[in-house]
Amino acid sequence: MRKLKENRKKGFTLVELIVVLVILAILAALLVPALTGYIDKAKEKQIIAETRQCVMAAQTIADEQYALETADIEGYITTNATDVTDLADVAGAISAVTVDPDGHVTALTYTDSGGNDSCTYTKGGNPAYVPN
Repeated sequence: MRKLKENRKKGFTLVELIVVLVILAILAALLVPALTGYIDKAKEKQIIAETRQCVMAAQTIADEQYALETADIEGYITTNATDVTDLADVAGAISAVTVDPDGHVTALTYTDSGGNDSCTYTKGGNPAYVPN
């Protein structure tokens, strides 16, 4: 009788393995939407941070141009938008800038490098994320 027990191989049955796989599939199905939400939030925070960097860079250039008494600061920044993105060290593009007569950036629209999402800054408020 001892011989019979010793010869039996220990391991998992096919049914047990299938049950484990089904449980893992259910867990994966529950986690995918949650992870997608985290990824979307991270992208939103990234584009908002890049917009803030662009606003700071645009304000720096506007201050320089205001000190040089350039008549059309807004036109200068719009024409030289790559200078703003280079100074901000971002890969996206600025599509609109508004500067008041005192040389303060009052509005700016930034689009990420993929052209998918944009963010709009308005003076006195937080940047508004606009997903596409």
